[in-house]
Amino acid sequence: MTQASICTIGDEILIGQIVDTNSSRISRALGEKGIRTDRMISIPDDRQQIIDSLSAELRTHDIVISTGGLGPTKDDITKDALAELSGSKNYVKNAEQEKIVREFLHARGLDVLEANLRQALVPDGCEVILNRRGTAPIMVFRFPEERFGHNAVLYALPGVPYEAEAALPDVVDDICSHFPIAGIIHRTVMTYGLAESALSALIAPWEDSLPSDMHLAYLPNTLTGVRLRLSVYGGDRQKDSARIDAEIEKLRPYLGANLYSDMDDSLQATVGRLLKASGTSLSTAESCTGGEIAHLITSVSGSSGYYLGSVVSYSPSVKTSVLGVSPETIREKGIVSSEVAAAMAEGVRKLTGSSYSVATTGWADAYGDEFEPAGTVWVGISGPNGTLTRRFCYHNDRQRNIERFAASALDTLRRYIIGAF
Repeated sequence: MTQASICTIGDEILIGQIVDTNSSRISRALGEKGIRTDRMISIPDDRQQIIDSLSAELRTHDIVISTGGLGPTKDDITKDALAELSGSKNYVKNAEQEKIVREFLHARGLDVLEANLRQALVPDGCEVILNRRGTAPIMVFRFPEERFGHNAVLYALPGVPYEAEAALPDVVDDICSHFPIAGIIHRTVMTYGLAESALSALIAPWEDSLPSDMHLAYLPNTLTGVRLRLSVYGGDRQKDSARIDAEIEKLRPYLGANLYSDMDDSLQATVGRLLKASGTSLSTAESCTGGEIAHLITSVSGSSGYYLGSVVSYSPSVKTSVLGVSPETIREKGIVSSEVAAAMAEGVRKLTGSSYSVATTGWADAYGDEFEPAGTVWVGISGPNGTLTRRFCYHNDRQRNIERFAASALDTLRRYIIGAF
């Protein structure tokens, strides 16, 4: 099987200044084509370390993809290191990339500086894939068998995430045209409501009966729950796809309503599909989540077709004056309570005229009161079948609690809509 290594270049990653999202996107794109990534490394901004590290990866991999270090400033030294690694003697101008550089800068109202134009200069030992989202082209270095003991290719991508992502289709097409691609199938089942350990125990009989060449991975995530990924490597894509479909059908009875999608999906996208399918609408009233639920819902393309709006009622006065929550209820039951969550949900639904509404009130961090401890959230759902509430309690930091509160609210709404609350 063709194997790849992904290398990020830059001190900013190693010191934690930025989060590496490129590697996961690249690995996913390669995996969809049957190319297995078996190594990811980060390399500092040091010329010799870049050369030595990339050389080591090229000795052991058919494909090496690097990101970063191709900017216009003096600290971006990757291109010079690649020129030395490839044995290039000169730099040559790529006229098409230079045209893109000029158009890119003019469109943004920026001056075209010599430093920008230098980005269209590439080592004479490389091929170029145009970068249509930025100024640094994708450089392709092909090494013959005598250099590293096998034919190997190095793709150098810009580090800006949206530029690297936009280049991936062209990079993957080039890989597929030069390497034998083995069959590989990944299928994902999305679950919410069960911890990884509880989920594993629940589906153990099904997992134990899986064919020996079918691999299962548990991938937990705060916002999406536990993703179950089934994989088959090196087989027949059509036959293996049908086999995985059959196994997923066997899995469904074990999961029940905890299964919310058999695609690599999100709770907000699933809720959106349910609302669109029924021609219904949604509004939100948020306190402790501070607009996180609204953000998740509106991150889905087409959400304007079903999402009406939100009230972020962080203060008790907004809960009472805008959403109509009774001051007596807050005083007697506590600001974080089933009664307040229900009143918030009913209030925003009445205010917006939505079919459904979801509300949250809770303590996201170290604070609490005599009614509820820190980490508690009450979720209220109002809809055609009345108003229901549910309590969750988590023990994470503030940001993680907010994320879990929002995800739990979306999942509670999903279950309400499908009648599995």
